Amino acid sequence: MEQKQIFKGAALACLGAFGWGISGICSQYLFMHYDLAADWLTAVRMVLSGIVLLATALPKEHTRVFKIWKVRRDVLWLLAFALTGLLLCQYSFLAAIKYTNSATATVLQSLNVVLMAAVMAVWNRKRMENVQIAAVVLALSGTYLIATKGSLTSIRLSAAGLIFGILSAVGVVTYTLLSRPIIGTWGNVTVTGWGMLVGGTVLFALTKAWNLPQNLDGMAWLMIAVIVLVGTAIGFSVFLESVRYIGPVKATLIGCLEPVTATVLSAALFQTRFSWAELLGFGFVLLTVFLSVFQKKH
Repeated sequence: MEQKQIFKGAALACLGAFGWGISGICSQYLFMHYDLAADWLTAVRMVLSGIVLLATALPKEHTRVFKIWKVRRDVLWLLAFALTGLLLCQYSFLAAIKYTNSATATVLQSLNVVLMAAVMAVWNRKRMENVQIAAVVLALSGTYLIATKGSLTSIRLSAAGLIFGILSAVGVVTYTLLSRPIIGTWGNVTVTGWGMLVGGTVLFALTKAWNLPQNLDGMAWLMIAVIVLVGTAIGFSVFLESVRYIGPVKATLIGCLEPVTATVLSAALFQTRFSWAELLGFGFVLLTVFLSVFQKKH
């Protein structure tokens, strides 16, 4: 792998992570100040992001944007990517923010690093290396500290927040792996655009998201615009582009910069206060990234 490709892939993964972190903060702002349901915001952000991405792809790809629907095998991959990957990740992540905060939700989502390593070990029929096992232990310890805030007798994090946070990590692994068979052929913008539009349309219909919340004002729509453009359209497309250059494992690892962005912004903008146990838990989860990055063997 050429050094230039590695650098480009890493830069794209970083850009995607920062976009997601900003999106998480905007989502937390909306949940704090407006009466919004997580499924409504998920449906709107996915549909609008899909439209933006496909409109971006049209000038370059022309009618080829629609030709993916003529290849039955790729349609099946696309539907799986949209429904069991993007939709699962998008909804679970926003629900986790609603029940906790953007920093906690993004750290829990970072457990995708451990899940990805385990999945790839099974797929390649290779035993997890000692470094990966240590990463698993750290990730589980970090999650425990975040959930309990250091208490040995009770869980201080809501069950819903914990479950949705873990489900969002599963969604990251799913969409990252399911995108690989079709992105090489159709391009990341086209695949992500259709994935967002398909997943968002399904949720839009199920939740009747055309019924707009009553209290939305100009600031709310500005936050939604940032979520759609920066956090979803740009964030997901550049991240999936990075997978082409550095593979799913390294891209997922670098994507864990998202919690750093979310934690810093949450503390600065919302005066969110974290206990020593939560900060230690955040550190444990993020340390899994560095352990994996400095592995000698990929």
